[in-house]
Amino acid sequence: MDNHSHPAPAPFAYDGPVPLQAPILTALRRVVDPEVALNIVDVGLVYAVTARPGEVHVRMTMTSAACPVADVIMEDVQWELSQVLPEGTRIDLELVWEPPWSPDRMSERAKGFMGW
Repeated sequence: MDNHSHPAPAPFAYDGPVPLQAPILTALRRVVDPEVALNIVDVGLVYAVTARPGEVHVRMTMTSAACPVADVIMEDVQWELSQVLPEGTRIDLELVWEPPWSPDRMSERAKGFMGW
């Protein structure tokens, strides 16, 4: 098996250049949901990332519409992505509530951490 052709699939839908996938995933894993002390990828808050020349679109959610740290998380996503994307790339964050987040979206690691 050739381990150099494609990175491991992201735990969310990814559409874009293969060379950007790993840096984007790494950046998103650096963003922590302070309410649960886990990164937003493991919590399952990232639904999809679309990368095009000059623009990256992130479709994500929060654990609830009343999430008190949504602004902090969104700012962190913006910052972390800006550190790994080519300079001048527009970062478009879309906060959605459909489909609603559920604990089923959490990684096995996150479920273990939460004692589920």
